[in-house]
Amino acid sequence: MADKIDYVEFPSTDRAKSSAFFTAAFGWGITSYGPDYDGLENAGIDGGIDQAEGRVAATMAIVRTDDLDDAERRVIAAGGVITRAQFDFPGGRRFHFREPGGNQLAVWVARAE
Repeated sequence: MADKIDYVEFPSTDRAKSSAFFTAAFGWGITSYGPDYDGLENAGIDGGIDQAEGRVAATMAIVRTDDLDDAERRVIAAGGVITRAQFDFPGGRRFHFREPGGNQLAVWVARAE
């Protein structure tokens, strides 16, 4: 299951309003992970709503991998530009990059259990 899009993240200036909208419009469930982040449930793909300072400016697809360092090397070799170095988050570790056409994406690996 490596190197597959498995998450989409929506930036928001008001997480609570965005979450309420998705619930009302589409019936998606919400799991709050604190004051700046909500996870989406039953949306067809996992996702979240990010209100944190420093969030990305546009909706971002997130690719899951089995080896984050290897994925980063491949992204750079293919012409991607790292826009946020690897960092830890509650579910694992990830980095952000911009592909040559200008889209920003992220790659993540789950935390070892």
